[in-house]
Amino acid sequence: MKLPGKTVERLSQYRRSLIECLEKGKLHIFSHELAALHHNTAVQVRRDIMLIGYTGQLRKGYDVKELSEKIGKILDTNDGLNVAVVGIGNLGRAITTYFNGKRSKLRIIATFDTDAQKIGRVISGVKCYNMDEMAKVIKENNISIAIITTPAQVAKGTVERLVMAGIKGILNFTPVSLNVTPNVYLEEYDMTTSLEKVAYFVKDQMK
Repeated sequence: MKLPGKTVERLSQYRRSLIECLEKGKLHIFSHELAALHHNTAVQVRRDIMLIGYTGQLRKGYDVKELSEKIGKILDTNDGLNVAVVGIGNLGRAITTYFNGKRSKLRIIATFDTDAQKIGRVISGVKCYNMDEMAKVIKENNISIAIITTPAQVAKGTVERLVMAGIKGILNFTPVSLNVTPNVYLEEYDMTTSLEKVAYFVKDQMK
């Protein structure tokens, strides 16, 4: 069964909260508690969790550890996936620092750049390679996901090289809308649009 993209997003968010609950010693959680953590409804939480074939107990709610592991089995691959960050400027470096080590099944193992001062160095715990080595490094390290944080003017050329190198999933942080072949999954995140959306609602509250 192929889950809708929005459901996958919510399951990822639920798992993050469940892990935090475990760290605090909370062993069970009700749907309305999980919903409150994500500004959601209990009905939506129950619907999402039923989709992955898990049910809670009437008196105790969901077993936090079991549900977290169940979501992990749905979202993760058995062996995990290797990730590369393309463009190791301020944003690329921040993303690498943040995500590296956060998930055992998602590993950032390479970064790419054209800056000679960065190439060959270990930055944020990950080695930086020349963009010209992209196809070779991706193949040798079985990298299947790329995060693009390059300047806008080179984003389209970069994604073409990534697809040619065998990348199957791309997270685009550039402001350029990209096109990929049908066998590549593309997720685009436009920070400017998100910030302007927040500003719009703030503006309404200030009237």
